[in-house]
Amino acid sequence: MTPAISRVTVGSTNPVKVAAVRAVVARVWPAVHVTGVAVSSGVPDQPFGDEETQAGARTRARAALAATDAELAVGLEGGVVRLPGGGLRSCAWAVAVDRAGREGVGGSLAMPLPAVVARRVEAGEELGHAMDAVARVVGTKHGAGAVGILTAGLIDRQAAYETLVTYALAPWLAASYFDAE
Repeated sequence: MTPAISRVTVGSTNPVKVAAVRAVVARVWPAVHVTGVAVSSGVPDQPFGDEETQAGARTRARAALAATDAELAVGLEGGVVRLPGGGLRSCAWAVAVDRAGREGVGGSLAMPLPAVVARRVEAGEELGHAMDAVARVVGTKHGAGAVGILTAGLIDRQAAYETLVTYALAPWLAASYFDAE
């Protein structure tokens, strides 16, 4: 049995991140109230590596929980990872935390980035801004995301984040397995 949760906060006011969390948690707890709160990730605007990106998601989740009266908080962070043969791939992590100290982590969104985008990111530009420039659009990270542009719309940033949030919620969704000794 999944414990009832009535208030969830997201460690961001980015509408894509809030909508992704809302879409998932409303399927589990239909009466849930989801809000976003602006908090720092504690990592650079463009995290490099899975570890740094996951740390940003964790910091966001913990800060959001501390800043609100929610029972559960979710942090989402997107980053890039250097590939062994050169180039970059995307990554994204979701971390969920509750007031009892339970934590869940979910990650993926590993997709190679075009060299023209990777060069801009390596030069210090944030992935969303690099995609805006290359694709000649505005607001990539508040919309389809790099994933939406690079998959020709087959999957967008919100849908990709929904999967990560679902993974991060596993300790609540299947609590009996996580609580078993």
